[in-house]
Amino acid sequence: MQLGYFMMPLHHIDRDYHETLDEDIEAVVLADELGYSEAWVGEHYSSKVEQITSPLIFHANLIARTKQIKLATGVMNLPQYHPAVTAGQAAMFDHLSNGRFIMGVGPGGLLSDFELFGTMDKDRMEMMKESLDQMLTMWNTEPPYHIQGKYWTIDMKEWTHHDIKLGYVPKPLQLPHPPIGISAMSPHSSSLTFAGSRGYLPVSANFISTWSLKTHWPTYAAAATAAGRVANPEDWHVARSVYVASTDVEAERFVKAENGAYDYYYRYLFAIFDRSNYRAPFVAQAGDDPAQLQPEALRDACVIHGSPDTVARKLLELREEIGHFGTLLYAAHDWQQKSDMRNSMRLMAQEVMPRVNQALRAKAA
Repeated sequence: MQLGYFMMPLHHIDRDYHETLDEDIEAVVLADELGYSEAWVGEHYSSKVEQITSPLIFHANLIARTKQIKLATGVMNLPQYHPAVTAGQAAMFDHLSNGRFIMGVGPGGLLSDFELFGTMDKDRMEMMKESLDQMLTMWNTEPPYHIQGKYWTIDMKEWTHHDIKLGYVPKPLQLPHPPIGISAMSPHSSSLTFAGSRGYLPVSANFISTWSLKTHWPTYAAAATAAGRVANPEDWHVARSVYVASTDVEAERFVKAENGAYDYYYRYLFAIFDRSNYRAPFVAQAGDDPAQLQPEALRDACVIHGSPDTVARKLLELREEIGHFGTLLYAAHDWQQKSDMRNSMRLMAQEVMPRVNQALRAKAA
């Protein structure tokens, strides 16, 4: 099993923006040094708590600071841009990173961003699909481009000049395109149906309970089969909130500390789910009354914590319950206590994952 890193990111509302951006950079550099395989970074324009507006700009700042980690957008919200903008920027980033790029895309997930960009009442999933298809068309064909869509029309009939290469949208380094990832945060997600039908990487969010997570691979695999594809569980990326400490007692005290990094994270998300009347997909157990959901229950259902032995055991139990997946994405949380959070990342890479992979190899043998 590979170990990756996933950050929305989400920081305490009172922290300084410049300071937390530096913290996010430091976290990805540390992940690279520890051998994490990927770093996924989200995109939000209208939240002081979720503060990275462009994962590509953020990652561009990390290309020279890192050596091996793949840099992934988690995700670029395609309904918010003209497809030529995302095609051009993503292609350039793929070259700048020397192919260390995974292009995660999505329809968007923050209600205030929907309002900001005027997409609240639009079919954002349909917009995402159209934008992605137009990006791929520009990458896989030569101009002049004639791409008719419902939301965007690209017609380059007047200013395509082949002798001086005018009218050409850049193509990425990885051909025919960088790996494409699709995120999902609800049970039986339609995003995963789309991903499975296309063979894109499925990425499951860290803030959903196990009962919902269990529906993701069957949904993806069924869509792949229907499209004549063979789904490979090694492609499945599962994000989880994890905290590792020396002892179980220490870890539990840290995770459940009121307004601490993990508690604050799930209180913030709960507030969004509550105010949008969208609690049902996030209940702790299938069949629970959404009206009874509290942030503590959401936190406790989603956070894996303990000593290295305990966390390794819990991860193996999770994999046994939901099925085979290839990459665990360790979710980022605010570094209110920097040394503890860095130590958790270190223990995860150097103590937990060797135990997990040793157990998996033994089982396979």
